[in-house]
Amino acid sequence: MYKIQTLNKIATVGVERFPRDMYEIASEILNPDAILVRSANMLDMELPSTVKAIARAGAGVNNIAVDKCSEKGVIVFNTPGANANGVKELVIAGMLLSSRRIIPGINWARSLAGKGDEVTKIIEKGKSDFTGPEIKGKKLGVIGLGAIGVMVANDAMELGMQVTGYDPFISVEAAWGLSRNVKRARGLESLLADSDYITLHVPLSDKTKGYISRERFAIMKKGVRLLNFARGGLVNNADLLEAIKEGIVSYYVTDFPDEELLTVENVIPLPHLGASTPEAEDNCAIMAVNQLKDFLENGNIKNSVNFPDCELDTFGASKRIVIANRNVPNMVGQITTVLAAEKINIAGMINRHKGEFAYNIIDIDGEMTDSVLDKLKEISGVIMVRKIER
Repeated sequence: MYKIQTLNKIATVGVERFPRDMYEIASEILNPDAILVRSANMLDMELPSTVKAIARAGAGVNNIAVDKCSEKGVIVFNTPGANANGVKELVIAGMLLSSRRIIPGINWARSLAGKGDEVTKIIEKGKSDFTGPEIKGKKLGVIGLGAIGVMVANDAMELGMQVTGYDPFISVEAAWGLSRNVKRARGLESLLADSDYITLHVPLSDKTKGYISRERFAIMKKGVRLLNFARGGLVNNADLLEAIKEGIVSYYVTDFPDEELLTVENVIPLPHLGASTPEAEDNCAIMAVNQLKDFLENGNIKNSVNFPDCELDTFGASKRIVIANRNVPNMVGQITTVLAAEKINIAGMINRHKGEFAYNIIDIDGEMTDSVLDKLKEISGVIMVRKIER
């Protein structure tokens, strides 16, 4: 029986995928095998030694101490693409909100309450104060072509925009999904200089913090509309305010507003609504649960942020060992030497690495005793060993 702890309310359609004869699920549970989380802050949480994996029902993992998990061999999953459509729709809405002065127009119309029969005349006379350009035919620069960036680029093309994309690390899967009519930017600078609208879809890290700052604002076309539905921190707020003051940025639309931006007229602050749709929550929950199940029951990894994707078909094997280790030379040799010394036959094996860490799935013939597991754990560089019997 596997034990799953939930730190937030997880969509029922996802939780129901755990077979109740194999899983116990609760928000308060002792010695969980895995944790399901959405936005709960786990940064200072002391993980029970029994925890083997954490699944975040969402893309960002800023609320999880990923480095500490890696050191303990705890696999951290996220759900890239599960909320992509919800975010994409809001990006399109953000472009329209920043163009057509919809929000100021609504606020002004509401202010006319009590004017009676004069309202129609006042509106016809005053509507010219809220004119704004159409997005059709305008140039959109998409920075980051992951699941969301690709969907934004493709749909913007369908709306008649001229779309240029920039992502030096685009995956093969994303490239297959990208419309062939999306132009590839020669470089980031050329995209910034040529775009009427710029939308950010890159992760937040030490390298991307303040990704859009004074130097890059200086390259942009005057009157550009900048959208950030990726992460707070990607845009340097002080430099942004200066760019707004100078007329470089006509509007900034963000799903991650800070205190200093809330009262700025040319900033449209949204309360992190990107993935706030029932469909996105369901999709994230389903993906997170499926990934946890496959890991706990089969040892397979897909969409981990700290360990490599690693999947091995069972081919009828009933016993499997999974091993996480530091990505250093001769680890596989040491592991197979231990198994050979114990006369354990390897029926199938796969090894993958990602950054500082590697992961192994080994199907075996014969018995796997606790003493053999202990010998594997004693290998320098091994950080997690687990036996799976099906």
